[in-house]
Amino acid sequence: MAGVYSVGQVNTYIKNMFTQDILLNRLSVKGEVSNCKYHASGHIYFTLKDGSGTLSAVMFAGNRSGLAFRMTDGQQVVVTGSISVYERDGKYQLYASKIVPDGTGDLFLRYQQLKNELEEMGMFAPEYKKPIPLYSRRVGIVTASTGAAVRDIMNISARRNPYVQLILYPAIVQGEYAVPSIVKGILTLDAYGVDVIIAGRGGGSIEDLWAFNEEAVARAIFECNTPIISAVGHETDYTIADFVSDLRAPTPSAAAELAVCDIRELDRRISQYGGALFSAMENRIAGCRERLKEYELHFKYLNPVNVLRERRQRIIDCEEKLHSLMQAVIAQKRHELAVYCERLNGVSPLKRILAGYGYIEDMQGNGIKSIRQVKEQDLFLVHLVDGVIESRVEKTVEKNITP
Repeated sequence: MAGVYSVGQVNTYIKNMFTQDILLNRLSVKGEVSNCKYHASGHIYFTLKDGSGTLSAVMFAGNRSGLAFRMTDGQQVVVTGSISVYERDGKYQLYASKIVPDGTGDLFLRYQQLKNELEEMGMFAPEYKKPIPLYSRRVGIVTASTGAAVRDIMNISARRNPYVQLILYPAIVQGEYAVPSIVKGILTLDAYGVDVIIAGRGGGSIEDLWAFNEEAVARAIFECNTPIISAVGHETDYTIADFVSDLRAPTPSAAAELAVCDIRELDRRISQYGGALFSAMENRIAGCRERLKEYELHFKYLNPVNVLRERRQRIIDCEEKLHSLMQAVIAQKRHELAVYCERLNGVSPLKRILAGYGYIEDMQGNGIKSIRQVKEQDLFLVHLVDGVIESRVEKTVEKNITP
């Protein structure tokens, strides 16, 4: 059918129309940021709106160098780029190449220039950062006395630790006299001797926060002997004071949490440490008691009384054993003696005498067994059972006796 086009053809035609329009290829649009989303790929998707309408916009990751701050919903910005059609969705949108806050382009240039200068001087170096005390007793505050920031700090501090003393220096934080007022507050509290100083204010535009971007304030913070926590604006607001301070808090409330120890948490930790210490002591005492019992048993084993008793018992055992051995030896010897006695009885002259025999010996007591031992007229003795006969040799007769 003639005059009928596809959706893609229509979108392409419209895109070519946008491309050929010189105005749409390079224009700047002012509006309020809404639905701002930072994609993981690095692209930024957002919507510009004003009282009469909305305009979809995107800044690709390759153009992020044209953005010197972090965008959030509600900011007034001026976006420079081109308008074209995204053919797949048939929607036109603004492709941003540069984004600056509305009316603050010069301020941002000054901010970036001073930030680079102070960074080159080393004022942002981590080695100059002083540690924030864990248990501050006096906290100095440099902020407006009627602002929301001081009320937030007071409420958080009272909830976390009501015993901490808050010392407020009511500074001017916005306008012509803000810089000297903030500097004087820092110097005053530093000389007063507080443990930590919170310097900051609530949120606002870049013009409202500009006093914390001045070099005089940055130098006062850098030269302060007391640790300083910067708490300027909201979480997405960054000032030079944030970079030069010892610690940056995203909000005044967060600064109070960083400066004031939570006494309830401290009590809980102390109780936990006390319980752990008590358990460790009990375990240590129990271990010592076990070792003491071991030492007692060891001492009892090595006690001289026990040693003597044990050795005395060993001596008694040895005595009994020796007695038994002696009895056995005596019995053996008695048996052998009996045997020897029987043998002696068998050859005893006395028994022979009792059987009717006699025993002859000369006068010198020598036994006479042969006639050759005597001669005629020699005296000799004859032993009988009931006595001795003294005799004289009258005559000897030799006989042949065959054994």
